[in-house]
Amino acid sequence: MRAPRVEKVVVHMAVGESGEHLVNAEGIMKEITGQTVVRTYAKKTLPAFGIKKNEPIGCKVTLRGGNAEEFLKTALSIVEKRLSSSQFDKNGNVAFGIEEHTDFPGMRYDPNIGVFGMDINVVVNRPGYRISKRRLSERKVPSSHRITKDDTISFFKERYFVEVA
Repeated sequence: MRAPRVEKVVVHMAVGESGEHLVNAEGIMKEITGQTVVRTYAKKTLPAFGIKKNEPIGCKVTLRGGNAEEFLKTALSIVEKRLSSSQFDKNGNVAFGIEEHTDFPGMRYDPNIGVFGMDINVVVNRPGYRISKRRLSERKVPSSHRITKDDTISFFKERYFVEVA
């Protein structure tokens, strides 16, 4: 019950506009992850960037289980298994980015589509964390069972052989 595990991996692409550009990004993400893509919408209007409220401006995919593990191994190899300690938060979650989708195996550059980057967020917790999320009889996770930044760093070093600077 004390061993950390990867609960989910969220992959996000912020395109900044709707239309063909967003459709291309969704196709790339579906090809990379193998799952259906969900659009993300603007929360407020930003006239300086030409963004209107509730306009689709990005896409995301949530991976769990074996798919999350495989994708995470591939993504960490792209960043050469190096992460900064500032990429880990106090609750044990990790976030890093990949600059070009063409770094993934099987992907190549298409001048009609362009190059897309993506953000990868990894949620790490211990078994039993569900008590804080369940609908009936919700409880707090005891402080002795919560995962910390140091726990996650050691988990990534042991499990994925990541260098943390």
